[in-house]
Amino acid sequence: MFSLAARCWALFRDLWAPPPAKDFSGRTIPVRTIADIRLKQRELVLTFDDGPLPGCTERILAILEDIGVKATFLMVGAPARANPATVRMVAQKGHTIGSHTENHADLRVAEPALARAEIDAGRDSVAAPLQSSHYRATPLFRFPYLADTPLLRDELAGRGIVVLDVDINIGDDSDLSPQELHRQALRRIVRRGSGIVLMHDIHARTAAMLPNLLADLKRKGFTIVHLIAAA
Repeated sequence: MFSLAARCWALFRDLWAPPPAKDFSGRTIPVRTIADIRLKQRELVLTFDDGPLPGCTERILAILEDIGVKATFLMVGAPARANPATVRMVAQKGHTIGSHTENHADLRVAEPALARAEIDAGRDSVAAPLQSSHYRATPLFRFPYLADTPLLRDELAGRGIVVLDVDINIGDDSDLSPQELHRQALRRIVRRGSGIVLMHDIHARTAAMLPNLLADLKRKGFTIVHLIAAA
C-alpha cells in the first residue's frame, strides 16, 4: 500500500507536471521584424550557428528529421561556399537558413566599413548555393559572439535584416562531455521556460546529446517553433 507521502507526491505530480506535448512541432512564425517573434511558455526556437560542417551538420539534420521539428541554421559564409551541397541539404529538409558573417568576425571591434563588408559577404556566400534552386536564404542574421553595436543593429534593421538574438545558450562550445552538456542544456532551458536556443552544428558533442535533449523536452511539454521569412 502506498504511504501517505507517496500518495501526496503522486497528486502533486499529476497536478503540476506539464502534460506531454501532443505535437512536438509547434507553430510556424513568419518573421519580418524581431517583434514578430513572441514566444509562449514552453515554446522554443532551435538555432545552430557556425556551420555548415559536413558530417556533423548532416547528423543533426537526421536527428531533427527523426523527431519531426525544424530549426534555423545561421551559417558562416566561408564554410557555406566550401560546402554548397550541405547548404542545399539544409534547405531541402525544410529548415530556415540565415547568415553569420563571412569569417565569424567580431564586429564590435571592426571598423564599420569592414563590419558591413563582412555581413554582406556572408549573406552573399550563404545565398549562392541556393541560387539555382527555388530555396532562398532568409534575412535572419546573428552577430558572431553576440557582439553587436547600436550602429550596426540600426543599419541592419533599416535594410530589413532581422538580428536574431539568444535567450538560452546551452554552452556547447565548452569541453563538456555529451552527458554533461545534456544536463546543462536541459537545466538552462527548463529554468528559462521558453526562448531562442543557441547551439552549434560544428561540434560532435552537440549531435551526440541532441536526441536525448529533444526527447526530454518533448516529455516536458515543450514545442519547437519554426521561424520563416515573411512573404
